[in-house]
Amino acid sequence: MLPWIQLDSATIPGEGGELRLKQRGSEFSIMLGANELMNSRLSGSEEALATLSWERIKTHPKPRVLIGGLGMGFTLRAALAVLPDDAGVTVAELVPAVVAWARGPMAEVFKGCLDDPRVGIHQGDVGEAIRAGKNAYDAILLDVDNGPDGLTRKSNDRLYDFAGLRAARAALRPGGVLAVWSSGPDPDFTRRLRDSGFSVEAVNTRANGKRGGARHVIWLAIKPAR
Repeated sequence: MLPWIQLDSATIPGEGGELRLKQRGSEFSIMLGANELMNSRLSGSEEALATLSWERIKTHPKPRVLIGGLGMGFTLRAALAVLPDDAGVTVAELVPAVVAWARGPMAEVFKGCLDDPRVGIHQGDVGEAIRAGKNAYDAILLDVDNGPDGLTRKSNDRLYDFAGLRAARAALRPGGVLAVWSSGPDPDFTRRLRDSGFSVEAVNTRANGKRGGARHVIWLAIKPAR
């Protein structure tokens, strides 16, 4: 079996911690300490984050989408595959090196999706982009951590507390969807979403789509249309 080779590392702004990009043959992995945050062979649940959200907003004209976390681009590519030509997608990525990896060693994984004219990059915290946008988005897709219980940055928890959820609701247009990826269930977060004024569905999905893999959860929280 081929050994893993570390290609690069990057410090997470604000709170330290180090991301490491590793490669084994055509396979890539992004690590935080001993935890694998993402792997290029496992994309099903990240793709579902985009496709399930699109099902909820596909009647919206000129949809605007905010994606929190570039990762390996699976959510972005899936969104671009279903969104119309007049859509706009903003990707908020905190770690500059992740964008550089997308254009460099992982260019084959990203398949040029960052060059799509519908795509813009916000270099910074997705929470800032959410708070700055009032009725700006039809969908906000969050895959910035391990889920509502932050792993990479403790400050990510602020996205999922009541203040963060109120900010997300304000940033959504009527009928918009807040979609949140998680490595596992969290009944308290489901209740918090409902208490924040969303109608909520928690969908179980697989890390590798229909082919199996670990079970993940995607919350689809809809802002009332009126």
